Amino acid sequence: MTNKRVSYSHLQNFIQTAMLALGLPPKDAQTVANYMADADLQGSDGHGVIRLPQYARRILAGGVNTNPNITIESERAATALVNGDNAMGHVVMKFATELAIAKARQSGMAWVGSRLSNHAGPASLYSRMALEHDMVGMYFAVGNANHLPAWGGLDMLLSTNPISVAVPTHLEPPIVLDMATTVAAYGKVKAKAQKGEMMPEGWMIDFEGNPLLDPKRSEEGFLLPIGGYKGYGLSLIVGILAGTLNSAAMGKSVIDFNHDDSSVTNTGQAIAIIDPAAFGDPTAFKERVDQLIRELKASKKMKGVEQIWLPGEQSHLKREEHSRLGIPISAGLEEQLRLVAEKLEIHKIQLQ
Repeated sequence: MTNKRVSYSHLQNFIQTAMLALGLPPKDAQTVANYMADADLQGSDGHGVIRLPQYARRILAGGVNTNPNITIESERAATALVNGDNAMGHVVMKFATELAIAKARQSGMAWVGSRLSNHAGPASLYSRMALEHDMVGMYFAVGNANHLPAWGGLDMLLSTNPISVAVPTHLEPPIVLDMATTVAAYGKVKAKAQKGEMMPEGWMIDFEGNPLLDPKRSEEGFLLPIGGYKGYGLSLIVGILAGTLNSAAMGKSVIDFNHDDSSVTNTGQAIAIIDPAAFGDPTAFKERVDQLIRELKASKKMKGVEQIWLPGEQSHLKREEHSRLGIPISAGLEEQLRLVAEKLEIHKIQLQ
């Protein structure tokens, strides 16, 4: 079945209207809507409007604070710990990232952690914020449900724990790495289930070690880490830096927000910003990155490979395509959004 499409402005307006109906202040509703629509615009469809029904359930169940007082708990010249007061994660991370950028402008680099936050969408939304200031952004987070055991174990004690790094360029599209420490983010599993598609082999295995391909049976197994035991180690370290360091949830204390709508998740995140101006001429740095990109893309290709891609390049093209043609919405997702609209007594999403 061919997906229908929705313009960015219609999608953003629909989400913002829903957030207002759920009780968010106008400024926060706009922030959440902007970031959720941006996620879909760049093709991160496991973290965009597909999350609206889940967010709505959690807000209505009291699991999220719609009128938070976000504060800085502790602070030094280049660091800070933000208390998100259980706000929507998008709002917390906007606050934390803007603070980190301001600190990096003064100190050359900065690290800001957050606690008592919530799910905030794709990691690259926040690392990319540094690009507007010709800075490098790095984002880390503890996932909102454990889908990964320790290497060789069966107890779900770790999550997808994503990493994103955004590097500014001069003329080339920016380099934007956005990856889970598992082979696939759980949002992609949810998106596959929504579309009625099977997962590729290598995303998940069942508890007997057999490939698990049906996303609707995802609770019968677990996600696989990237690079085997190395991905497990990376997930652990990211979780310590984004969660344990910030007195946020990690390990057994992580709340599975797929099944629990009312508990405070105490999600932990961290944003690090580097100002290239602290190391020399930022324009010269961006030109050197451009040169490296051209060398990589012009390098000799393996048989059958038509193009060498850089991290974030395909998302950059998705942004252009979806801005031009609209953002795809599957029939299953359209029906879920219709139900949300009915429950909140707001207008339906306007599809092309």
